[in-house]
Amino acid sequence: MKKTMMIFALALFACAGCRQKDVRDFTVDVPALVQEKEAEVSGALRAALVMCSGVDMASIQFDAANHRVTLKYDSMQTAKKNIEMAIAKAGYAANGVTPESIGAKTKAQ
Repeated sequence: MKKTMMIFALALFACAGCRQKDVRDFTVDVPALVQEKEAEVSGALRAALVMCSGVDMASIQFDAANHRVTLKYDSMQTAKKNIEMAIAKAGYAANGVTPESIGAKTKAQ
């Protein structure tokens, strides 16, 4: 029994250091991101994305001309859907995830 416990403990210890980062690029279509409201929308989106662990805040780029946000995120900490839902909770549609679809309020556009 002691031998089995020792092997289990060693296996658990060996796996503890296995977690690695998996940084990926992600492009989000945000129709509300337009030139006229870029400052307002980008500020709200930054505030929403801060809540998603794993999003590299320094990598966020806003492209109002194409209504897109590009960023890098660690897929070991968050998923694309979490990012889209955080944006939708802020009141903006993101890759087809709308505030209405998750029960959030829509920002006036």
